[in-house]
Amino acid sequence: MKFGLFISHPCPRPWDENSDKRVMEQALEQVELADRIGLDYAWPVEHHFLEEYSHSSAPEMFLAAAAMRTKNIRLAHGIVQCLPEINHPARIAERIATLDLLSNGRAELGTGEGSSEAELGGFMIDAGKKREIWEETLRVALRCMTEAPFTGVKGDFVNMPPRNVVPKPLQKAHPPVWVACSRRETIHLAAQHGIGALGFAFFDPDEARHWVDDYYTTLEEEGVPIGDEVNANLAAVTTFFCHEDEQQAIDRGAEGVNFIGYSLGHYYVFGKHKPAATDLWQEYRELRAEKGYDSDAIKIARDNEDTLGAKVVEQGTSGLRGAMGTPDQVRDYLLRYEEAGVDQVIFATTAGKNKHEHIMESLELFAEKILPEFKEREKEAAARKAERMGPIIDKVMARKPASDHPPLARDYEIVATPRAIAEGKDSSDFNSWLDKYAEDLALGEDVSKRLAKPSIDGGGTG
Repeated sequence: MKFGLFISHPCPRPWDENSDKRVMEQALEQVELADRIGLDYAWPVEHHFLEEYSHSSAPEMFLAAAAMRTKNIRLAHGIVQCLPEINHPARIAERIATLDLLSNGRAELGTGEGSSEAELGGFMIDAGKKREIWEETLRVALRCMTEAPFTGVKGDFVNMPPRNVVPKPLQKAHPPVWVACSRRETIHLAAQHGIGALGFAFFDPDEARHWVDDYYTTLEEEGVPIGDEVNANLAAVTTFFCHEDEQQAIDRGAEGVNFIGYSLGHYYVFGKHKPAATDLWQEYRELRAEKGYDSDAIKIARDNEDTLGAKVVEQGTSGLRGAMGTPDQVRDYLLRYEEAGVDQVIFATTAGKNKHEHIMESLELFAEKILPEFKEREKEAAARKAERMGPIIDKVMARKPASDHPPLARDYEIVATPRAIAEGKDSSDFNSWLDKYAEDLALGEDVSKRLAKPSIDGGGTG
């Protein structure tokens, strides 16, 4: 089993002028440490307008910085919001390919659709169609990475003419693809599309066994790859804090990691948020001091159990314990995930006001006391899995229809605007002038002064 680090750039109030800078710098230090001690993945999220809970609105920038400071850790989007109003598919392809090149082939494309009104409403997205939008956007983004040129699309949500989207990624056909899953039906969807399932719902090891069985059964029986590679993996997120003393682990981590649950509940289930005014951390502390979580909020969560965050709100009444405790307790908890067949566990430890130095100490203790035995087993397990999955992946890839990559029209070309004007007006003089302009440039003539002047026939060159 592999291990990852969940990075959300939390920034609870009160803020000072260096709050966001400090959060970013500390997160980079944590990723550097994760790389050094042998963790496998870094998973920064993408969220917009979710004050205090997550200031990670440009994870591609953070991952590029991390690429320069690490050597081995996989740099994974957890997730890219695949909605054209937020991320156009061509831009997704360009950014992922660039990250893949900068990191020497360590990029991973986690995808998702978002679900909070704060985000979807902020970009004027129809929440009722977000699943369809995600699928079309992802298909186009993957085609942009693999087709040379991309042959164009006229879809329900994305319209784009043929273009060669460059650069192309180092990993072929493209980096591994995942989708965020907060419900079991999305795990099923991931398997149907031949992509990895990112279980971001804080499900425990006993639940994981059902998710794993469903995922691999569905992949073999129904999988049709949305891209040109199959990523047969299932990951689970768990809260995490490790200390030799159990109570110290809980004291250092519980308040922060439970802030994840409260924040999700606020933005996705029961909150009323005033931008730049609501003090989420103070509200959380006050309710926690009184009675844990507000009972009305818990009732709303139970009535909306299929909504992201609802389950963690209810769990929050007794605390999101997860992998929080002594090395022996954490080891035993993680072994249950391993036995259930989970491929990766992602640690949510940077949360709320958890202290940077405590997080670093927790990760170092994990590396010293727990990680080596999992590493030793993982190498052999990966080899067994590759042998077992090989025929299944071949079967899945064989189902991919050729129509997923439509051909390019033989005579398609992109005509520069002045040339199009000249040809549209059938102007032999203008065409001749453009031919002469091309010849002069090829010969090295300084034509810079022409750029500021309009060309004949009204065809501007600047």
